[in-house]
Amino acid sequence: MSRIFNAINTHLRRDLAAYRVIARLPLRTISYTSQKNVENGDTSMVLGKRWKDTAETVIIGGGCVGVSLAYHLAKAGQKDVVLLEKSELTAGSTWHAAGLTTYYHPGINLKKVHYHSIKLYESLEAETGQAVGFHQPGSIRIASTPVRVDELKYQMARTHWHPTPQWLITPEKIKELFPLLNMDKVLAGLYNPGDGHIDPYSLTMALAAGARMYGAQIYNPALVSGLTPTSDGKWDVQTPHGTIRANRIVNATGFWAREVGQLIGFEHPTIPVHHQYVVTATVPEVKALKTELPVIRDLEGSYYLRQERDGLLFGPYEREEKMVLQDSWVKDGVPPGFGKELFESDLDRIMDHVEMAMEMVPVLKIADIINIVSGPITYTPDLLPMVGPHQGARNYWTAIGFGYGVIHAGGIGKFLSDWIVTGEPPYDLIECDPNRYGKWTTVPYMCAKARESYGFNNVVGYPKEERFAGRPTHRTSGVYELLKGKASMGFHTGWEQPHWFYKPGDDAGYKPSFRRTNWFGPVGRECKLVMEKVGVVDLTPFGKFMVKGKDSQKLLDRLFANTMPKVGLTNISHMLTPTGRVYAEVTITQLTPGEFLLITGSGSELHDLRWIEKEAAEGAYDVDISNVTEDIGVLGVAGPKARDVLQKLTQEDMSDASFKFLHCKPIQLAGINLRAIRISYTGELGWELYIPQKDIAAVYQAIMAAGEDEGIDNFGTYAMSSLRLEKGFRGWGAEMNCDTNPLEAGLDYFIKLNKPADFIGKAALQEIKAKGLKRKLSYITMDTDDVDPEGNETIWLNGKVVGNTTSGAYSYTTQQSLAFAYLPVELCSVGQKVEVEMLGRKYPAMVVQEPLVLTEPTRTRLQKKAKSKA
Repeated sequence: MSRIFNAINTHLRRDLAAYRVIARLPLRTISYTSQKNVENGDTSMVLGKRWKDTAETVIIGGGCVGVSLAYHLAKAGQKDVVLLEKSELTAGSTWHAAGLTTYYHPGINLKKVHYHSIKLYESLEAETGQAVGFHQPGSIRIASTPVRVDELKYQMARTHWHPTPQWLITPEKIKELFPLLNMDKVLAGLYNPGDGHIDPYSLTMALAAGARMYGAQIYNPALVSGLTPTSDGKWDVQTPHGTIRANRIVNATGFWAREVGQLIGFEHPTIPVHHQYVVTATVPEVKALKTELPVIRDLEGSYYLRQERDGLLFGPYEREEKMVLQDSWVKDGVPPGFGKELFESDLDRIMDHVEMAMEMVPVLKIADIINIVSGPITYTPDLLPMVGPHQGARNYWTAIGFGYGVIHAGGIGKFLSDWIVTGEPPYDLIECDPNRYGKWTTVPYMCAKARESYGFNNVVGYPKEERFAGRPTHRTSGVYELLKGKASMGFHTGWEQPHWFYKPGDDAGYKPSFRRTNWFGPVGRECKLVMEKVGVVDLTPFGKFMVKGKDSQKLLDRLFANTMPKVGLTNISHMLTPTGRVYAEVTITQLTPGEFLLITGSGSELHDLRWIEKEAAEGAYDVDISNVTEDIGVLGVAGPKARDVLQKLTQEDMSDASFKFLHCKPIQLAGINLRAIRISYTGELGWELYIPQKDIAAVYQAIMAAGEDEGIDNFGTYAMSSLRLEKGFRGWGAEMNCDTNPLEAGLDYFIKLNKPADFIGKAALQEIKAKGLKRKLSYITMDTDDVDPEGNETIWLNGKVVGNTTSGAYSYTTQQSLAFAYLPVELCSVGQKVEVEMLGRKYPAMVVQEPLVLTEPTRTRLQKKAKSKA
């Protein structure tokens, strides 16, 4: 068909054979006389340098991520930083990586990681004297369908409030930047100047030079053979050369991460994936160019392509049915000695992408192949890395699961270094928290999701995206079987939870869009149900902890900025970081004296538990902390007729006088013992029922039967989100997170600066309050058409970026779009007009008084007040 195919026969076998010979060359000759010294009791010199038997931080793994962390920690001034590499630096995935670098990321927080990486790589050579081979010709993401153009516009709206340089460009501009493209299908492009590629080996060596320059020690080969925790939270790290006592350890071992984790009882959900890329010989048309071609990413073709010297390099992401997992390594471990080896290539597997690449870049048809590289890269189930301290083992950190380690290395090294040095994350990166996974993350689930994620590398990135491989896990609530055929389910930390329910005649199923789609009408129906009648929602995915013991109240007073509720009462409380930012929002109920039930969001279950356990251990509090998330089911019953329904099923007086707002009682409902808390995240009259998981189906069925005359029905989380926004309720992870302080988020009511306890972040908040705020959370409505805000859209005023939304929805009660948004304090006055960017348009918006709809307790209070005056 073309020279590229003929070249397979004439070049491929020869080149791969040569490549494998190179890969199998013995590691550099290293004297092991130091091992004899260790055996004789002399630990002073190992591998030609003085052996350190203590360290602040021991980093295990010498790929680009691990070495970057060593560099950043040492540069930050931490003494006694040690990196242990089992063979040689870059072994594993780093050495054979394609080395792509890009400012772009569809997520909000990882844009910061990419930005910090590129800025570091731009200056690293000057700092260390080591060449890094950094090319910055820019990159273009190609859109060749209308929905892809929408995707690019969607991403532009989420980027303008970041420092990332990024533009939407026309086909004419694309042709100017990449003259070798076939423009027949090209509609638009997303251009990032400053993107490009870097030599992974040179990058790692420059980082290593910098790490040593600032005082870090790098030992290799130094296999870690054992990890033993000490009673004071430190670690004994065993190697053939001796043992190091470390204040903390960081697992940065790439596709060896599972094996290192297994040394201390963890089964990290990481798996090697075969990734191939093709390198061509010189292409005359490329050689003739005066400037280097930008990297292109053909989203429909699912491949990247860049210039490699005077030729081209392109790498595809196959569909899930064709891609290959190295799942034998999960069961049997990585073969001993594997480090700079490659897999056998399989061109047939990527032929569909080769053909699409030749159609888009016709010169490929006449290019000779000189190499096909097929090597292991590491995937997690959701494709994002696992970064940070791990729940369940004190001072054990991970930096693993990097499918794109080169672009992440610089920024993640800085992120982790800042966290280790200061004691808190420098910014919100919860999507990469290693604690988003748990025991529910089984090997079959991991494999199914890794296949899906690899195949989904370049699928359209819709809002409210759902992926269905590997579902359901064992985390299904007791009502899942009753609801699964009626609802569109969402996935929350292993749990299945209804997003919305469909009726006969509805357009059912998952149909994502950048505009209003099939769930828009049904969600409005559910909001109306809750506002006028009564609805039931499954809230089982909430994280649930029991904290009890002699020091329980003392611990919680230290952790939370609010005062602790009295027995039988509930409140909303916040854990803050030392600098006064919001680490978590938790609902706290004191059940009996010294016994507290803590409820947090599903996505922050182990994230919050780790923070609580850390403070309990370091402060030597006499408490017992247990995670009861999977033991207890939760149903929310909300709406003006909620009381009438529940009263039919219990002897407990559910009246307003007897069962007040934010009170908790043990009750018997339909003959089943449970706990009821009068609270509802819809803002309407409601209760949350905490039920033994085995009984939740019976309670649900009894409630539905009892509420038939009241018009009871189900509602999902989409309706709950719309209702909470109408009531002005903030959400953790949106309006508040590790990027915000509670004062700018409007959480003053929950922050008790005058409480006697010295809670974490108190001094910092007092300082923030004294200095005054620069921005505040505002409540805005907007004039839209068929698109509603999701959060993270850019806000404009007079052609300048002035802020960003945090979450948004359509208000079915008031028939308009609304959102929370951070704006400069001078733009927060009611009536202030701004514009919100969505899908390439700037929609008129205005700051309004919150909330749009009063909560049921407020309405009731005002009604009583009005009656008393009458």
